[in-house]
Amino acid sequence: MLPTPIEARQPDVPMTREELRSGILDLKRDLNALILAHYYQESDIQDIADFIGDSLDLSRRAASATADVIVFAGVHFMAETAKILNPKKQVLLPDLKAGCSLAEGCPAPQFRALRAAHPDHIAITYINCSAEVKAETDIICTSSNAEKIIRQIPPGRKILFAPDRNLGRYLIKKTGRDMLLWEGSCIVHETFSMRKLAALQLEHPGAELIAHPECEEPLLERAAFIGSTSALLNHVRTSPGRSFIVATEPGILHQMEKQAPGKEFIPAPPEANCACNECPYMKLNTLEKVYRCMKYREPEVVLDSELMARALVPIQRMLAMS
Repeated sequence: MLPTPIEARQPDVPMTREELRSGILDLKRDLNALILAHYYQESDIQDIADFIGDSLDLSRRAASATADVIVFAGVHFMAETAKILNPKKQVLLPDLKAGCSLAEGCPAPQFRALRAAHPDHIAITYINCSAEVKAETDIICTSSNAEKIIRQIPPGRKILFAPDRNLGRYLIKKTGRDMLLWEGSCIVHETFSMRKLAALQLEHPGAELIAHPECEEPLLERAAFIGSTSALLNHVRTSPGRSFIVATEPGILHQMEKQAPGKEFIPAPPEANCACNECPYMKLNTLEKVYRCMKYREPEVVLDSELMARALVPIQRMLAMS
């Protein structure tokens, strides 16, 4: 099925949610497409995805993909990773503007310069980075496997960790390794208000505070459980607790409510009176954009073949060490 040329397109007629869902399922069959979605996507997108997961889960699923087309409902670095793992497949991203503050805060030239200034350090880089930065690193990691990977590095080897300083500090505490940290952070996980959180805990004294390790240190010190999005989901599913304050992007609450029915999930509040605890990049994707990207087979993620070959090496190391 070939994409419709831009000049031949008719204006799209507004569609209902059910029409969009039906259209997406038809296009998935026609294109032999696989729809991957991150936990932080809106609920409608999660519900039509073939697979929902965190960065590690999605990387594994992308690596084993047999579909002709991969539709990645997430952010740009995730779709890039899928393309790197499937260089001959078409990878579609519903909105190319769906970026990441961590990736944007770690430009490849500056990262390259830091590596050159510390040639004796092995670079372990969080997957929330661009393909260009991946090509300059030694091992990629996610919040799910970072501790496991760091523990496999010989004790005498110096480590450079980028780009999330909060995750880096958490890993230093967990592993005891003295790592050189890139000073980057996630705009979502830095918005949580300690003042409002304290008030929320007084209001819900029986609620367990669970947090993603991208959160800042004072919040992590108060958390009863810290883990990746998939680890948080597994925890609420298996925990005897009935009420949880969740300090990460609230898109995960949809899966928590589905997989742990009857339990209460309270999103941790941002400092401002806004929806700042929602990732503005993740929320750029909509059900309509998923439909349109499949209908027109764009926007497509396109990367240089030499860059993909270089970036593939540290990703493969991550998968092998996980």
